Amino acid sequence: MIRSEILKEIAPILRNELVVCNIGIPSQELHAIDDQPSNFYMLGTMGLASSIGLGLALAQPKPVIVIDGDGSILTNLGTLPTIGNNAPGNYILMIIDNGSYGSTGDQPTYTSQRTDLAAMARAAGCGRVIEVQDKDTGSALEQTLASGEATVLVVKCDSGNAKMPVITMDPVVIRDRFMTAVAS
Repeated sequence: MIRSEILKEIAPILRNELVVCNIGIPSQELHAIDDQPSNFYMLGTMGLASSIGLGLALAQPKPVIVIDGDGSILTNLGTLPTIGNNAPGNYILMIIDNGSYGSTGDQPTYTSQRTDLAAMARAAGCGRVIEVQDKDTGSALEQTLASGEATVLVVKCDSGNAKMPVITMDPVVIRDRFMTAVAS
């Protein structure tokens, strides 16, 4: 499975949750598959979805699911010890690890070689770290939501992007409707 197939599978699970989605093609894919006002699409700032989602989880009680990629986590490795030492029970970081920088042309990341993001998250102090294969993402996400524990969920999948349209929604509109969803 590639990332877009995983997103199609989990879209019904995400529908009523606050979601912060990684920059670039992952946001385009989620927007095209199942746009929701409770989805915050990153249109800039590579590597910061996990940090923005952590701040949101700390500021309010609703579950927050961050959909990030291996390339973005590797861009901002400081996020893992911050999450490991501060994440509340309503925080889920789902790293879709396809071993590539998907938004820039599928150049390989080091997770396609010897780098292990699950081991890095554990070493950074993240208490609940689960690694699954793509086909098991839906059930792992449901179990994680039910657990009420801060979790790093590493999803291993194939590299590749679906052809999806660019998000044409104004970033101010994305922000405003997301803030309304947070406040509701």
